[in-house]
Amino acid sequence: MATSYANPTASSSPYMSVREVAKYLHLNEKKIYLLASEGKIPATKITGKWLFPRELVDQWILNASHGGVLTDRMIIGGCDDPLITRTLEHLNSELNGQALFSYCYASTPLGLRLLQRNKIDACCMRWGPAPESAIRHPAFLRRFNDRQDWILVRAFTRAQGLIVRKEISNAEQPLDALVRAGHRWALRSEGSGAQRIFAEQLGRAGLRMSDISSAAIAASDHEAAALVARGQIDIVPGAHSSAREFGLGFVSLCHENIDLVLPRNIYFRKLLHKFLEYLTRTPDDPAHSRGYDFATSGRIVWSHEANT
Repeated sequence: MATSYANPTASSSPYMSVREVAKYLHLNEKKIYLLASEGKIPATKITGKWLFPRELVDQWILNASHGGVLTDRMIIGGCDDPLITRTLEHLNSELNGQALFSYCYASTPLGLRLLQRNKIDACCMRWGPAPESAIRHPAFLRRFNDRQDWILVRAFTRAQGLIVRKEISNAEQPLDALVRAGHRWALRSEGSGAQRIFAEQLGRAGLRMSDISSAAIAASDHEAAALVARGQIDIVPGAHSSAREFGLGFVSLCHENIDLVLPRNIYFRKLLHKFLEYLTRTPDDPAHSRGYDFATSGRIVWSHEANT
């Protein structure tokens, strides 16, 4: 249980009012209302009144102290990837209950909204081909007010394209031929990084999204590959790594950088660096890192401070 730093003469109630928490943190009440409304401080609203759990406020203070190195859990959200999933499984097994990693699949826009609301600690983002990520990723972050406290750390580079039945990949047809061949397609969620990349590749081939009749929508790479593996569809946009995981064929369209968006204080957590270290290992699977490029893994590739 967290140690309370409150004045011993304060109320013994497990909850504090706006006035009490403002006094406790030496902040004005307007600031407390702002923190609560933005989800940046543990709070709940009951019948229009904000209440602040004393123990969670103490934990929140500890989490913000020392760059967050005292925390024993890390929640990663954003685009899904089988290498990240396996890495976190190995880490959780080795840590044996001493700490916890969690992975929440979401599109890049949703992942960043979760990060802004402090629901996750880091967001995996991808928003276009690798050569353009140095421009596109920071540009996308400008939509978020919290970007001034965020940095981008490179996770890895991977191949992005089409997950297909093996006989389709063996035919080595160009994208326009695949679209016109009458295959059963699935698309990705509207607004997702995978769908954005695919739409751009279609445009470069002189095609449009309306040229494809989609039988399903896949919310993640894992779901996309599963649809092909079950024989429900023939082709779906996705990553090479997910195609390999299911033993499927793959048609490469481009490479993409997967970057971690995280608040500056999260960068100093020991758990983050343990994750980045494990990410480039090959624990017990010789194909663990096949299809990935780790040349720039772990580098801070953008920060608001360095680019203003």
